[in-house]
Amino acid sequence: MKAPIAWLFIGAFLLVSAIFLVAPTAMLAVQAVIGDDGLTLEYVQTLGSYRYVKAFEHSLYLSVLSATVGVIAGALIAFAMLKPGAPRWLRSVVTSFAAVAANFAGVPLAFAFISTVGTLGLLTSMLKHIGVDLYAMGFSLFSIPGLTLVYSYFQIPLMVIIIIPAFEAMQPAWREAAENLGATGGQYWRMVGLPVLAPSLLSGWILLFGSAFSAYATAYALTSGNISLVTTEISAVLSGNVSSEPQVGAALSVGMIVVMVLVLAASQMLARRASRWTVKQ
Repeated sequence: MKAPIAWLFIGAFLLVSAIFLVAPTAMLAVQAVIGDDGLTLEYVQTLGSYRYVKAFEHSLYLSVLSATVGVIAGALIAFAMLKPGAPRWLRSVVTSFAAVAANFAGVPLAFAFISTVGTLGLLTSMLKHIGVDLYAMGFSLFSIPGLTLVYSYFQIPLMVIIIIPAFEAMQPAWREAAENLGATGGQYWRMVGLPVLAPSLLSGWILLFGSAFSAYATAYALTSGNISLVTTEISAVLSGNVSSEPQVGAALSVGMIVVMVLVLAASQMLARRASRWTVKQ
């Protein structure tokens, strides 16, 4: 009796996946190669133009940078919060803030950063009064480094939430065994801790990469489309700001899917190598 029920839920999941994932992807792929006169590669070939190449470069650079910052900072925060001797209240405070900040994005987040570290922001003005001019020093909120700073606001809390279970799964006995064998703290983390955490860290990085790569509202609200990203270029061709070409938008979307598939494939290869360190209970 249990088997038919299990297959019923599996079938429902596959059906939902087909309707909301496979079908839209297939429609985009077809739309990208169908023009007014039938089958054509014209729209796919436009992805090789300078404008769209730069959009992919900016999106990849921003996604890789913000995901890396998020993984490193989030893991360090989670480690400090969960290490022995840390105050008990610290976890509840950090996790509560992380749950809120991880979902704080879009236009409100862009406005908050403009009001804080924009050209006339509160922090910018306060620093000017003490002789520190951020923008004269080369910083700009309306740039790739500025976007990385903004994205980190929700990437770091998201990583904290993701990595907490991995830290909690690590057994204190491992550390004690390493110390009994004469290992230092650095040797323990290099030879035991980080290899065990590697699959979780890699999975978190992929999730943060995808979150940044697909983000649109925050970047557009902050830069008004002045920084070319794939998501803003899709919006431009669909809204008619440059030219109304839904086929180009479909080709760009397919390009994004291809990038994510390649990243996931690479992560799976690395995960297989890291899985030999996974401790089986």
